[in-house]
Amino acid sequence: MRNLTLLTDLYELTMMQGYFKNADVNQTVVFDVFYRNNPEGNGYSICAGLAQVIDYIKNLHFEAEDIAYLERLHIFEQDFLDYLSEFRFTGDIYAIPEGSVIFPREPLLKVIAPIMQAQLIETAVLNIINHQCLIATKAARIVRAAQGDGVMEFGCRRAQGPDAGIYGARAAMIAGCVATSNVLCGQMFDVPVSGTHAHSWIMSFPDELSAFRAYAKLYPDACILLIDTYDTLDSGLVNAITVFREMRQAGIRPKRYGIRMDSGDLAYLSKKVKAALDREGFTDAIISASNDLDENLILSLKSQGATINSWGVGTNLITSKDCPAFGGVYKLAAIQDRKSGAFLPKIKISENAEKITNPGNKTIYRICDESGMIVADLIALADETFDPQEPLLLFDPIETWKKTLLEGGSYTMRELLVPIFRDGICVYQSPSVKEIQQFCRQELDSLWEESKRFEYPHQTYVDLSKKLWSLKNELLDKYQFGVHKRG
Repeated sequence: MRNLTLLTDLYELTMMQGYFKNADVNQTVVFDVFYRNNPEGNGYSICAGLAQVIDYIKNLHFEAEDIAYLERLHIFEQDFLDYLSEFRFTGDIYAIPEGSVIFPREPLLKVIAPIMQAQLIETAVLNIINHQCLIATKAARIVRAAQGDGVMEFGCRRAQGPDAGIYGARAAMIAGCVATSNVLCGQMFDVPVSGTHAHSWIMSFPDELSAFRAYAKLYPDACILLIDTYDTLDSGLVNAITVFREMRQAGIRPKRYGIRMDSGDLAYLSKKVKAALDREGFTDAIISASNDLDENLILSLKSQGATINSWGVGTNLITSKDCPAFGGVYKLAAIQDRKSGAFLPKIKISENAEKITNPGNKTIYRICDESGMIVADLIALADETFDPQEPLLLFDPIETWKKTLLEGGSYTMRELLVPIFRDGICVYQSPSVKEIQQFCRQELDSLWEESKRFEYPHQTYVDLSKKLWSLKNELLDKYQFGVHKRG
């Protein structure tokens, strides 16, 4: 397990020293991790990265060489460095489980800890959560576009570094990819790995047919042949069919066999390939495609009648090329009063309404109808309780005249935030990636089709409880002198 303690912005450490020098300031606080907009105009996002946050927190400590490095910066005083040498995380963390469908403005993760501890972990937590949520959300779009066909994650060589390749592949598997080409990811997370061969394999043989025969001999149970090295239809397809015939004549019945194309007009070529394979009786052959695919190109190919049934997606998935950042933030929401133990709400105000934070120590409830479909998410103060047998009035926190009254007994409520750390001890067992993938599939099934469409999806309501809404507006009224008005 790597020690990522210094994976932090310098100002986190300079603020920590400031808190240390002002002992009364190091109170217990609440920080929320949330994001403001779904990437790519999507109707939802997928939560991922919690397991790596847990590993990071468990291993949070300053090594002797870390202290020595900080000392050489000539910024930090010796008493603060001595404190860091004994540093451990002792707070609480609550989070939404991985694989969950999530929406803007709701806390994905909540930290309750002494402010020095809570401040230090901001950078790494955001780094981990932002990356994996982004890639999982992108992968979910691509898997949806494939409409039940298998999607394989093929992006490691185009990822922004080894960690992005490993954990991006992990996030893609959570969101529904059937396999990854990344062998290290497969080993680390016990997920299926998949791959065929490169054009160089074909080119290293005297001719294409010899290369295909050699590959089929080595891997008779998983014989996917790349047919576009020289001429897709007049050479690659012909030679692949020859090899498949020879395997059939020899009594070899592969578990998986077929072809892959990595160039050309994939819609036209796939239809020609399918017709030729069907004529030879290879009706169950896999027709796989790669070559800079994304959800839009996959949908386009399907609309053109492409007969592809397996998709290898690389660059556009592992980098989320058309939306390269998730935008999660980490904001102070409350400070605990030393005498009473109550959490005093804090709010960040902006002229941009979207950037005004929700104050207080909060939790989230997912509200579903009797069939299990999502109606709304409700952000409430942590000490609020609700009875699903009683009527529940939901209202838009901005356009408050927009209201929905749910009759008692017509809905269910599930608290989304679950305890991860208590007093610095991990109390949560992360599921396997395969288990998270299954949970994610169930979560996606609870979304309405209108929320899953790619163009102008319905945005699921994320409402505030009446108590939280009132508290927020009281604080806005209290601090309104700080908002500049034009006119």
